[in-house]
Amino acid sequence: MPVISGFQLWQWRSLAKQQAIAADVPPDEVDWILQAVGLDRLSLRLELFKTQDQVELDRDLEALEALWERRIREQVPVQYLVGVTPWRDFEVMVAPGVLIPRPETELLIDLAIEAAKDQAGHWVDLGTGSGAIAMGLALAFPNAIVHAVDRSEVALAIARENAARLKVEIQFYRGNWFEPLAHLKGQLSGMVSNPPYIPTQEVKELQPEVVLHEPHLALDGGADGLDEIRYLIKTAPEYLRSGGIWMIEMMAGQANAIAELLESQGSYTDVRIERDLAGIERFAIARIR
Repeated sequence: MPVISGFQLWQWRSLAKQQAIAADVPPDEVDWILQAVGLDRLSLRLELFKTQDQVELDRDLEALEALWERRIREQVPVQYLVGVTPWRDFEVMVAPGVLIPRPETELLIDLAIEAAKDQAGHWVDLGTGSGAIAMGLALAFPNAIVHAVDRSEVALAIARENAARLKVEIQFYRGNWFEPLAHLKGQLSGMVSNPPYIPTQEVKELQPEVVLHEPHLALDGGADGLDEIRYLIKTAPEYLRSGGIWMIEMMAGQANAIAELLESQGSYTDVRIERDLAGIERFAIARIR
């Protein structure tokens, strides 16, 4: 295992944080990388490592510098560089080709727990990506059968590995939304999804880390951002049982349009919009009549 002097590491950390500020990157990401290669949070917070003659890390200083160079120059998300991101009370493996789970999406699990009448039925995470939502459901509803669907084989491979690491049982399918679930028509207790919802033109205006590195398949929701959501509203009643829960994440400004689509479809009741912790209308929830 590579060994670096504590003072040398402290110097690099100080310089990296200055570079982060200059590049408009959160300086805390430096410590995120250092934790990923072996330093503990307390040592970083109190700078206990500074006086150590030798600090053992998973990478030498040259490799650490190269990693940080990719973050600053190539604008690679730090989550991809370290290969994991925290989500709820567990870690999720991520890599290019899979959307990085955001903290606000964690609330989908809390809302599902609050809304669920049947926690032992069939639940599905559509567009599972890294598998974060599916794993959150499996942990919240240990007696449920959780299904997860994605079009991307790359994403499914990561999701399967995440589920294996967390030791949760999830049934994975490759396909488009409900299509692989014909055997479950009329049986689902709940559907949860973080679908593509960003209008095509706005995708190009997102942060460089997102535009350059995250999969546009998981972001682009068509001209008004609602293409996939319309499909989910139209198709879900075939698969959800009476009283089944329909639940999605959306972007700011879409709440009224989605609520109107749900109400005019005729199969839904108890339509409501929930806000995230920042007060943004972020989630739409409804039940099948």
